[in-house]
Amino acid sequence: MEFKVSLDVFTGPLDLLLYLVKKHEVNVMEVPIAVIAKEFCDHLAVLEELSIEQVGEFVELASVLLEIKARALVPRPEEQEEAVEPIREDLVQRLLEYKQYRDAAALLEDRARQWELRFPRIHSEDPAPRSGPAEVTIGDAHVWDLVGALGRVLAKREKRRPRQIVHDDTPIETHIDRIERLVAEQGRVAFSMLFDNDMPRSRVVGIFLATLELVRRGRLATCQEDLFDEIWLLPRAAEAAASPAPA
Repeated sequence: MEFKVSLDVFTGPLDLLLYLVKKHEVNVMEVPIAVIAKEFCDHLAVLEELSIEQVGEFVELASVLLEIKARALVPRPEEQEEAVEPIREDLVQRLLEYKQYRDAAALLEDRARQWELRFPRIHSEDPAPRSGPAEVTIGDAHVWDLVGALGRVLAKREKRRPRQIVHDDTPIETHIDRIERLVAEQGRVAFSMLFDNDMPRSRVVGIFLATLELVRRGRLATCQEDLFDEIWLLPRAAEAAASPAPA
């Protein structure tokens, strides 16, 4: 059965591109296209596996990155050598504009939180439902760190030839209850330990989506000490205690 996942935590291809630029600690004006294009496509493969609703937007940007990479690598006649620069400059300009809006939104959100502390809202008997954050930042990890971790889980599974194709239709809420129970019992749980090597791919996707939903609801946090290290799931209240002490 085909399904589509619609989640507001995947805020678009420029968000992923900006995340990769920040991860490599480079200036937006100096995007390393060859490296970024490969990692972008790796994340795109995971999104396609999840059947994310807006995956077409990511495919479009991936094609732009691969075109820039190809034009930079393949020798061309002198009259065409400058053709790659306008494409790259346009992409960098879009990324700069997106970063500007993101920074402004983060500033306004921070000010809103400060004003809420000064003037707390009056409690009502029927409070409006709290919507999920536009960007999911979990401890010192990001939603794209979780996507990368899922990619490593799927790659590890590919090394083992599946015996048969199994469809798992376990409800997301069942996975949510299991994950919360594990975290409550153990204090913290490694993200990779949620998956078994022989687990059906559909169950892998279900567990990943359940993890994202717990984060979106504010019932779970994660911490990751270093890039590509294990991502740990822990109760939101324990997030501060789990942060590594400053050197």
